[in-house]
Amino acid sequence: MFKEFSKGLIKENPVFVLALGLCPALGVTSKVVNALGMGAGVIFVLLGSNIFVALLKNFIPEKVRIPAYIVIIASFVTIVEMVMEAFIPSLYESLGVFVPLIVVNCVILGRAEAFANKNNVGTSILDALGMGIGFTLALVAIALVREILGAGTVTLIPVGSWDGIITIPGLSQSPARVFSLAAGALLVMGYLQALINWATTKKAGESK
Repeated sequence: MFKEFSKGLIKENPVFVLALGLCPALGVTSKVVNALGMGAGVIFVLLGSNIFVALLKNFIPEKVRIPAYIVIIASFVTIVEMVMEAFIPSLYESLGVFVPLIVVNCVILGRAEAFANKNNVGTSILDALGMGIGFTLALVAIALVREILGAGTVTLIPVGSWDGIITIPGLSQSPARVFSLAAGALLVMGYLQALINWATTKKAGESK
């Protein structure tokens, strides 16, 4: 059971290992708060879609399997959109088009087709949580490096009178703006992926 949950964290991380969901990984990671918001939305949709696909897999005709999965996913994405727009409008505006694009996120459709379609509800829940948390951790890691180096800040959710922005002395006065651009996102993601590959290979070598 733990293996099904933990595989999505590092061994089969959606972003760094499987290379899925790269559009939001590059598009929304200019700020940590955006990465957290996107990650939370993906976890919710992934969990809901995996549960429903696992429950309904025996009742969905083979010919309309993929369209049926997309309808299920789109229903949960609509819920995420409405909740974000109603309660966190600033985050909803920051994420923009990437919220409705969760519908076509390869991570979600891929887990529905490759896993939930072949397993029971309990195992599908563990898979959804592991993959969703792994996806969120990847986004947050990329966003943390990009925002610190590119803006000299770490932007979180505002609480009370606190605006949610942590300023890094020194970096905020002279940030490397390239990390705020698409090229910076690719650079950071590439180095993090290389680091994970190196650590995984080293661990595999030591186990032998």
